[in-house]
Amino acid sequence: MSQVDEVIERIKSHYSEVKGIIICNYSGVSVKSTMTAQETTKYSRLISALTERARSMIREFDCTNDLIFLRVRTKKNEVMIAPDNDYLLIVVQHLTS
Repeated sequence: MSQVDEVIERIKSHYSEVKGIIICNYSGVSVKSTMTAQETTKYSRLISALTERARSMIREFDCTNDLIFLRVRTKKNEVMIAPDNDYLLIVVQHLTS
């Protein structure tokens, strides 16, 4: 099992509300996903664009700063984004009441 697979399994086993995990590049091309192809494509494309905009905004305020983590909460889900140099880790989870 690769290191990526181990991380995905660890996240899924510790958090039962996780709907899916995606690893993609900044162009929105997924490398690994636990979601359907349609969901993966949609999340990868939209989240990579959102992350780039958020990173640009942070650097606009302070060019020595950078985006470390981004969390987006909706009525139904929470999307957590951990950007790296080349890839994004996207975790989508159902909200529990």
